[in-house]
Amino acid sequence: MRDLASLVPPRARSLARRAVNKAGLEVSRFPFFPRLASILEQNDISTVVDVGANIGQYGRYLRSAGYGGRIISVEPLSDAFAQLSRAAQSDPTWDVLHAAVSSDEGEVTINRSANSVSSSILAPLDAHLDAASESRIVGRETVRSVTVDGLLRDFGVNARQTMLKIDVQGFEADVLDGAEATLSSVGGLQIELSVIPLYDGSTTLLDMLCRLTESGLDLWMLEPGFSDAKSLRMLQCDGVFLRGK
Repeated sequence: MRDLASLVPPRARSLARRAVNKAGLEVSRFPFFPRLASILEQNDISTVVDVGANIGQYGRYLRSAGYGGRIISVEPLSDAFAQLSRAAQSDPTWDVLHAAVSSDEGEVTINRSANSVSSSILAPLDAHLDAASESRIVGRETVRSVTVDGLLRDFGVNARQTMLKIDVQGFEADVLDGAEATLSSVGGLQIELSVIPLYDGSTTLLDMLCRLTESGLDLWMLEPGFSDAKSLRMLQCDGVFLRGK
């Protein structure tokens, strides 16, 4: 099939690209993980802390893209953690931890969704269930909770050379509340951003952008994520941020 972009005059393509980039989006022919691996290398980031690792998809994609640094993956669901452990067992620089990440150390109860990846400490709202019925709650699990600041301390991680990745389905603000020391110095951050509220008590994109900018992190790129198949509205995306120079 012919590339439809080739039918658009070059000047029109250039103007469109500039307009989108000005809005904080990135137009690129290159897949996300190779771009991310290049960003990590260019910014001397040698550790990735993977909060909300599920079964290890993120770590595997990073490795496939050529990232050879340290990975620390944290996952609360016991069945997902078992698969994560198997994914990392032959990788000497990939550590895993069975826990939830929150604002405090202790215990939390996580709502297990039918599709696993939508599981959250928060309850899904109707907007989420309407767009993805498989995000419904089918069970609950109580697990140990840790903080980001505690993780970096216990694993001996240099925050300035670290990318913190947070995928916790609406619970991002609480995770950041437990990352006060880390957030002031971390080299990079990847976080899931919600365009509209999808979980009860969650923070949406604009408020999160303000919080991260105030912490000295610059928005570097956005990657489209979860969309409503009926309305075609994008509901979530991933934002990659880097420490301002």
